[in-house]
Amino acid sequence: MKLARPDIRHPRIVLAGSSEGDDAGLVAALRDRGLHARWLSWTDPGTLDADLVILRESSDHAEFLAWTKQVRNLLNAPDVVAWNTGGHHLRDIRDAGVPVGGRRPSGSTIRTALVFLGGVPSHAFVEKSAVDADFELWDLGQAALRAAADRLGIAVDQLLYARADVIGEPGAAALADLHLVAPELGWRVLSTTARADTQRQFALCVESALERLGLGPLWHRRP
Repeated sequence: MKLARPDIRHPRIVLAGSSEGDDAGLVAALRDRGLHARWLSWTDPGTLDADLVILRESSDHAEFLAWTKQVRNLLNAPDVVAWNTGGHHLRDIRDAGVPVGGRRPSGSTIRTALVFLGGVPSHAFVEKSAVDADFELWDLGQAALRAAADRLGIAVDQLLYARADVIGEPGAAALADLHLVAPELGWRVLSTTARADTQRQFALCVESALERLGLGPLWHRRP
């Protein structure tokens, strides 16, 4: 008879947000990698018992920022959240030499959302449609990510997810905004196959983050 190992456990993962809408399927994608996860609101005290909390909702309340520093491990990290919601992140990115456009582009301006997982380009969408973004737009998005990571003193791959919204055409594009705190990632606009592939990549990035944090997926209890 095989005995259980009491010194080994699975990390407890919480997705802070709602299981409905764009993020449906993330728990299944994580479970396919052998990772245990469940959905809770960030206001639920159960988040404080988790080994890892993945932000999929946010709030402008002061209590939210305080909470980000109370959980054991948060993705994206509390310093990332504070910087990205502090009102000066676009100025910092512009000061790093990345072209930044106005915050309120006209209604006729095409705004392309570039999604990165673990710092790597994943997919792009415009409103409710997936698109094949030009490599120059991806280069712009990656430049914004590098500027953010440099400003925060972290590696780009420590950003579990990021969404860079860019405006304009290749050769004359600019960053409209960089979202590092629970942005919509456009899963629903992808085909069934593409959605499964990208959510699997999300799960792989979570697995890499757990390894970086010393959590597993199977990790030894400390005495």
